[in-house]
Amino acid sequence: MPLKILQFVPESLPTFRADVAVLFGKYLPRHGVECDIVGMPSPDAPAAQPQPAQGFRSVRSGRFRHNRIARELGFQWTCLRALLAARRANCDAIQVRDMVPTGLMALLAARLKGIPFYYWVSFLISEGRIERARSSLAQRSTLRARLVLCKGLVERWLLYRVLLPRADHVFVQSAAMLELMRGHGIAAQRMSAVPMGVDTEVLGQQSITACRPAGWESVPLLGYLGTLDQSRQLERLLDALLIVRQQVPDACLLLIGASDTPSDVDDLLAYAQGVGLADAVRVTGWLPSSQAWPLLAGTDAALSYFPRATLGDVCSPTKLLEYLALCLPAVGNDNPDQVRVLSDSQAGWLTASTPAAMAEAMTAILRDVPAARARAQAGAAYIETQRSYRVLSAALAQRYRALAGA
Repeated sequence: MPLKILQFVPESLPTFRADVAVLFGKYLPRHGVECDIVGMPSPDAPAAQPQPAQGFRSVRSGRFRHNRIARELGFQWTCLRALLAARRANCDAIQVRDMVPTGLMALLAARLKGIPFYYWVSFLISEGRIERARSSLAQRSTLRARLVLCKGLVERWLLYRVLLPRADHVFVQSAAMLELMRGHGIAAQRMSAVPMGVDTEVLGQQSITACRPAGWESVPLLGYLGTLDQSRQLERLLDALLIVRQQVPDACLLLIGASDTPSDVDDLLAYAQGVGLADAVRVTGWLPSSQAWPLLAGTDAALSYFPRATLGDVCSPTKLLEYLALCLPAVGNDNPDQVRVLSDSQAGWLTASTPAAMAEAMTAILRDVPAARARAQAGAAYIETQRSYRVLSAALAQRYRALAGA
């Protein structure tokens, strides 16, 4: 008999988050764990057409509304209807990801119906909201920033004092996040760390044909794949590039990604121009994987930098895993999850979080690219056996079955 999980997620459906679509839609069903998913409606999805299943048992997202308040109320109504329809006979567990108000509603419904309740923390949403609000208030005091701060503080209290202590099980993003939760009084035996992974059936080295941007076919090329949000402090990569160019003058940096706040990219490029790197840095914008991965595979070294702070330290960076799966020489700073991956795999270059330390690793790679690529060959085997969704899904399915048996 398959296990059936009713899961609520904050993402728009269909979703392209790997830890939702790939883990729950593609791999877990192979182990007899099926997911009925409820998420936000997408503005691009036609209301008259059914949502793509993406491997889920069923998909619910309601109708998209342009008014933000109406959209949120509509989503909560969709969640409530799904909870009211849940029965022990067709639902082995209710799981909520990163939504405190929805989590409280689901917890109450689960208790009334005698269904186990799980909560999944993939990011410290409340702490992030508090941090952004305080940053905004430091620049300019507005009513909106005060309300956002109040919401963050209330939801953080509810999460750690009400929701997580009463959940039957808590899933977290990393070992570092698990330790953080222990500090908030959540028992370790009631938690499981499920880090990010790679769909190695898609991201196979043989299926990627490397290519380079026009005009940069022969330059020493560094690459970065991911968000260009201001919070990532990518100016440090530019500072590192400046140091690299003292020894490798024609080294360049390709940034494959963008930001939901366009001014973040403008500010980053302005910084590059200000330090004399205008011709050495390019931004592609968001690209589909079919275009992003070949460009990434064409670089000589791939960079994964995460600022060292509470929010970043508990994350499980996906980009480093993709770099290793592609057998690319990868440079990662000392984010806890990256420390573990690079130390265990011995396939990349682990550095401190300073521009000088990162520049030293970049320069070493660019001086002997063939030797660096030979070292990086160990990355694919490590990802396949340790951080592929094939392996992670098997372990997660086993955990779900153990919880169901208990």
